[in-house]
Amino acid sequence: MLATVFSGAVQGVDAYSVEIEVNAGHGDPQVVTVGLPDVAVKESKDRVHTAMINSGFKTHVGRTTINLAPADIKKEGPIYDLPIAIGMLAAQEEIAADLLPDLVMLGELALSGEVRRVKGVLPIALNAKASGKRGILVPVDNAEEAAVVEGLEVYAIHTLRQAADFLDGKIQLSPSYVNLSRIFSSIKEHEDDYEDVKGQEQAKRAIEVAVSGGHNILMIGPPGTGKSMLAKRIPSILPEMNLEEALQATKIHSIAGTLTPHAALIERRPFRSPHHTISDAGLLGGGAHPIPGEVSLAHRGVLFLDELPEFHRNVLEVLRQPLEDGVVTISRAASSVTFPCNFMLVAAMNPCPCGYFGDSQRECRCSQRQILKYRNKISGPLLDRIDIHIEVPSMAYNELVALDAGEPSVDIRERATEARQRQRDRFNEDGHVHCNAEMGEKQVQKHCRLQEDAQELLKMAISELHFSARAYNRILKVSRTIADLEGSEQIETHHITEAIQYRTLDRQLWA
Repeated sequence: MLATVFSGAVQGVDAYSVEIEVNAGHGDPQVVTVGLPDVAVKESKDRVHTAMINSGFKTHVGRTTINLAPADIKKEGPIYDLPIAIGMLAAQEEIAADLLPDLVMLGELALSGEVRRVKGVLPIALNAKASGKRGILVPVDNAEEAAVVEGLEVYAIHTLRQAADFLDGKIQLSPSYVNLSRIFSSIKEHEDDYEDVKGQEQAKRAIEVAVSGGHNILMIGPPGTGKSMLAKRIPSILPEMNLEEALQATKIHSIAGTLTPHAALIERRPFRSPHHTISDAGLLGGGAHPIPGEVSLAHRGVLFLDELPEFHRNVLEVLRQPLEDGVVTISRAASSVTFPCNFMLVAAMNPCPCGYFGDSQRECRCSQRQILKYRNKISGPLLDRIDIHIEVPSMAYNELVALDAGEPSVDIRERATEARQRQRDRFNEDGHVHCNAEMGEKQVQKHCRLQEDAQELLKMAISELHFSARAYNRILKVSRTIADLEGSEQIETHHITEAIQYRTLDRQLWA
């Protein structure tokens, strides 16, 4: 008998339907899997056979053929164990096949018949809803993740026996439900707060501007001045994600397998901090079967690169295209996949190898050649793509003990959220632009018009400091954000002055 079961597969961040045809026929006892299966899919016949026996089912003694359609796209991973087992049971007429056309199912089988969690459930659930399916069978640990898709019945499956009894009408299962409004309303405040940071008011102001406009920022200063401390508190002032952004981020983490069990959504903006020994494939994504890298896992959040010059130069250079386009494309001989990577880059570095060049309290031991070699690890084109460069100077002991607690993160986040809302209202007609940092040339010309005195100031700064054309646009975007923080529709002279101040490190440290 022939039985058909529906499942799904992921390509990039989107999913497509996979139709699993199982035919239990006569001939030599063997199971043949066709349709470009990878090793994990080929091995599923052994897992399925043992799981069926341990679940109390009989196995077919003739030739069983399993076809995974479409046959021209490679199928990967153990997610087809459950649908293959259900297809074999339906082909052997051990369960009814009436519900199979309306359902999508996926899950890895243990030898005991237990259904284990798998990756990529959310995009497959979204595709199931778009394909008109009524429901989806998923492992218990993935149920909340799939349940965020409204209008799709999600059934949490513990074992193969439970799935078979449900499809055969012997037991009833209630669909899983997730209250999205409760998830977002129950987000707790971050433990790390800017009120713990004493001093460094200029750096905190620059970070507030960067967060308000989604700008990339580089902090330069001696060791122990609080660069990492400042960076790790940035999530506490980021505006909260909306449902669309949360779904985008959750899809990526679901595909990468970094989503925690029973997690419904990533409700907080991601904060990724890879070690400087990371490879370009680890940063961008890749592998024989491409998976998202750190830049994509930081989508709609923050990518923090501490000790920036310690990263391999080729790793830093591959950041240029993702920073500019907001997507990363990984090409292979058979196909290519595209992952979104719209993130805020936060970087920190010392001014020299020993870390004390320009420090008022300790003497630098580095030669000019060492300093130049150290700084040249960061190319000019990459530096141009970082909107804000800010110095984080060392502080004397008497300054530390005299200062009161800093401004709490909740107050900074409120101002940043208001500025972001002004930007969303402004770019309402441009669906692909969400903040000032994402503006293209047309948006810059339309929304960053300057008064005559501001134009003269910017012209003089460009002429004397020899900024590039890209740096010129960055100054305009940062100026627009500073104006938004003040609630000003017009970019004024002092907005330009502050924005130029955040670019002077180009010449001061790198010329």
